[in-house]
Amino acid sequence: MGSSFDRKGLVLLVATIVAWAGSWIAMKVMVPYMGAFQITASRFLLGAASLFAVLLVTGRPLGIPPWKMTLSIGVTQTAGFQVLVQLALTQGGVGKVAGLAYTMPFWVIIFAWMILGERPGARQGVAFGFAAAGLICFLEPWHGLGNWLSATLAVGAGLSWGLGTVLSKRMFDRYAPDVMTFTAWQLLLGGLAAMPAAIWVPQPPVLWGWPLTLALLYSALIATAAAWLLWLLVLQRLPASIAGLSSLGVPLVATFLAWLLLNEYPTWSEISGLALIMIGLVVVSRKGRADGR
Repeated sequence: MGSSFDRKGLVLLVATIVAWAGSWIAMKVMVPYMGAFQITASRFLLGAASLFAVLLVTGRPLGIPPWKMTLSIGVTQTAGFQVLVQLALTQGGVGKVAGLAYTMPFWVIIFAWMILGERPGARQGVAFGFAAAGLICFLEPWHGLGNWLSATLAVGAGLSWGLGTVLSKRMFDRYAPDVMTFTAWQLLLGGLAAMPAAIWVPQPPVLWGWPLTLALLYSALIATAAAWLLWLLVLQRLPASIAGLSSLGVPLVATFLAWLLLNEYPTWSEISGLALIMIGLVVVSRKGRADGR
């Protein structure tokens, strides 16, 4: 791999991180205008439509991968994650919710042990220690647990994503589907899974206007469809250990953007919690480099 490819890959990685970090701002902007289930269904159905259009233009396969596993991943990694994040954002700030949701790599370790038989080692134990300390800082139990509901929903979102990631790993190991085709179907099924709740669960009326329209279009077209395509290019050009730094960059950039655009000022406790979780993620990613992945 030449150095030019490395530089292009790093540029693409930065663009992916910024696109995904911006989605947290868009999700927060949509909270007063649309319910969590409606946001989830709209975002992923629009994103799926965009990816299916790309599939048609590029001549990639359109057939659904094994549907039961694809549906399970769509429900966990797509619909479950998004709904829980949106509900968490109604109660908490972007930085805090993003930091707790990005505990997802730690849940991947647990589910990989339970489902794939990948037993965690001492390094993962150290990483979990940092993550637990970070969670305590976010919860601030010395202040009566702070906003425990938002924190619980955000951690649940990370757990849902972690389970979906392990199921995706099993999918690729067993069936090796085309990545873009699989992603399009995952988004479609995840969006359809949220539709019944979007229709029947009582929610405030949708308040259409420029803020909601722009935020929804950004979430669906930029943060979902375009960012996934960028991510595929990143994985083609960079080692997985470097590409995995996105799990470090997204919550950090999202926290900065929330401060810059939404005037959300993180407390020192929240900054400490985010830093501890990031250290844990660094420990996990260093294992990947040591193993040559």
